[in-house]
Amino acid sequence: MNERDSEIMGQILSSHGYVECNDMESADLVILNTCTIRAKAEQKVMSLLGALRKIKTQRPGMKICVAGCVAQQEGDHLIQRMPHVDLVLGTQNIYDLGTYIARTTETGRPVIATGMSKAFQIPAFLPTDREAIGSTGDLHPFRRFVTIMQGCDNYCSYCVVPYTRGREISRSAQDIVAEVRKFVDQGVKEITLLGQNVNSYGRKPNGTARPCSFPELLHQVAEIRGLHRLRFTTSHPKDLSNELIGCFRDIAILCPQFHLPVQSGSDAVLKRMNRHYTVADYLERVEALFACRPDLALTTDIIVGFPGETDEDFALTMDLLERVRFHGSFSFKYSDRPGVRSCNFDGKISEQVKSERLAIFQRRQDEISLERNGAYVGSRQEIMIESTGDSGFQGRTGTNHIVHVDQHTDLGPGDLLEVEIYHAGQHSLKGRFHPKH
Repeated sequence: MNERDSEIMGQILSSHGYVECNDMESADLVILNTCTIRAKAEQKVMSLLGALRKIKTQRPGMKICVAGCVAQQEGDHLIQRMPHVDLVLGTQNIYDLGTYIARTTETGRPVIATGMSKAFQIPAFLPTDREAIGSTGDLHPFRRFVTIMQGCDNYCSYCVVPYTRGREISRSAQDIVAEVRKFVDQGVKEITLLGQNVNSYGRKPNGTARPCSFPELLHQVAEIRGLHRLRFTTSHPKDLSNELIGCFRDIAILCPQFHLPVQSGSDAVLKRMNRHYTVADYLERVEALFACRPDLALTTDIIVGFPGETDEDFALTMDLLERVRFHGSFSFKYSDRPGVRSCNFDGKISEQVKSERLAIFQRRQDEISLERNGAYVGSRQEIMIESTGDSGFQGRTGTNHIVHVDQHTDLGPGDLLEVEIYHAGQHSLKGRFHPKH
């Protein structure tokens, strides 16, 4: 979602006369579009702002903007910590970026734009022709993200998103379809629909838009002629409907890849996390997914060391890993985030124990991922080419596996090609194809 927001801000800046450059040292304007879902991401922002202070000392005319979730969370505190920042731009304010940048010039003072409104509506936003075909630094102009909703109403006890992104609001299906069609008309072949919880899309429509469920939206987007692949992320298990599961069976271009965050294998931990499902609920949904689409590649999120997590709780997470055998996972140590309920929970886990548990989980996940990848050896997979070079090319399967091919082809990025997989690594596959003579 941050990538898509960055593209939108780039388009807005282009309409105000800005041109993209390749390095911060020569830029007139630097925007840090930030994430605060984990402490490490926020720390990186502060470190980069420190480096930018030195550059701005040499070039006082440079403007620095902090956008996104760190901006929304910190507000005027960010200016107090980093007085060289010119603009603090909250998550609901990116569409007015040009106006706020101009205001910093007019006033000569930092501007803080972090207001959030319950009446906020996501504006209709069509990509320009330039954006649709990609900027000069874009490696994959054939693939684009499209935001379908913003915010979250779930209030998981560890998560800052509802506070930095606001409450759920869905864009109109008409605006989304128009944006996707514009991309496809300009040569984009793969679209990923984005939301904090796409499963609840349509429950709070944008303004007076007609309510539309997420499965209905998927069918509408899939009907756009010229679109070859469709993906989405992210889903909440408690809202995963049979209708959505059926989309993997009924929509030909919907890729057999699903990211379904479970977070923990312990019901006690899930309850403290305020996740509103049990391990049994999750397993039932997983069983339904594989029954509908046996070739589905399933990935997940895991938090280790949540406050109160016992050795037995962690053992249950490892047991879930063995039962589901995820194709991959994003796993992290728990970290307190400002303002969330889990900050005040008892039973905080030491960094040493968190690190040990994370290492155990990731080591076993790596083994399972390698075993899962090995099952593709000998199969024929359709890949979408991402890049070509002197030594061959790289593509990606519908299951989102990277495939390296040590052969030349006349095809280019965005083209589809069938290859035979002959080797499986931990994070990628190798394949060969048979050129037509």
